[in-house]
Amino acid sequence: MNPDPLHDPEFLTALRRDMLRFAEMQLRDRARAEDAVQEALAGALQGQERFASRASLRTWVLAILKNKIIDVLRQRGREQSAAVDVENDEDLNAYFDQRQHWAEDTRPAEWQSPQQAIENKHFWAVFEACLYRLPETAARIFTMREVLGFETDEICTTLGISNSNCWVQMHRARLALRACLGANWFGEAA
Repeated sequence: MNPDPLHDPEFLTALRRDMLRFAEMQLRDRARAEDAVQEALAGALQGQERFASRASLRTWVLAILKNKIIDVLRQRGREQSAAVDVENDEDLNAYFDQRQHWAEDTRPAEWQSPQQAIENKHFWAVFEACLYRLPETAARIFTMREVLGFETDEICTTLGISNSNCWVQMHRARLALRACLGANWFGEAA
């Protein structure tokens, strides 16, 4: 193996492909994803002497990319504001009864073996497709919270939304992901 993987064309090609896929999923904008990947790779090359080998080189470079994505999301949040009408959402209300419990015909079914599904890499391909189908704001909030580890207050500040809007969007994202995974992975009837 090349002693300097950041200068190994095969390693860089595979790493860049994975980075671009991750960045596109998070940003939903090919140009911004390309820019974030380029900046992350340039940062890794410039800061290579700071790599302490506590994690794999791949993990370290992906952490740099994660920070670049967070920067892009913060900038985008300052540029635009997301709003949602939480009172009049028939899609959301259809899942619950008057007491805000699961409606009888929409209650989640028991999944046979969630542990096996999580371990299967095909599951993540389906999950990624389901995540990509979400409305952009809901997907961004879900990703910021569950993938990038933002706190709710930071999401709200970054995107210029209220705390309740954030939680409604998270709730919608989770419901949509649950429905999509149910139909496309767990074989539940739509």
